[in-house]
Amino acid sequence: MAKRKKMIRPTDAELEILRILWSQGPSTVREVHKISGANKQTTYNTTLKLLQIMHEKGIVMRDESQRPQIYRASLSESLMQQRLISDFLQRAFGGSARKLLAALTAANIPAKELVQIRKLLDKLGEE
Repeated sequence: MAKRKKMIRPTDAELEILRILWSQGPSTVREVHKISGANKQTTYNTTLKLLQIMHEKGIVMRDESQRPQIYRASLSESLMQQRLISDFLQRAFGGSARKLLAALTAANIPAKELVQIRKLLDKLGEE
């Protein structure tokens, strides 16, 4: 039996940095810190350490050919979201999309979003 490679799940702080990299593109530590630090009290060294850890995990790539070093996300936002959802679906719902949708219906989803979800499901049914 093949051993399944463990999915690396970014922490909340790592996801915040990924959102910055996805929206701003490849960035230096200082650029990431300027945006992330605007929301809370974090030091430059904290941002640097998080990016170093993310690099070790393979969540971001680092261009060391120039100074300052440039970091970029290893995966696109949509691919990371797909992997996280797939992982969540397996862990929380035993892989059952039906159970996930049933749980969503118990949530307070605004009517406007429900209409959009229905359109997406109808489109999937047509394909």
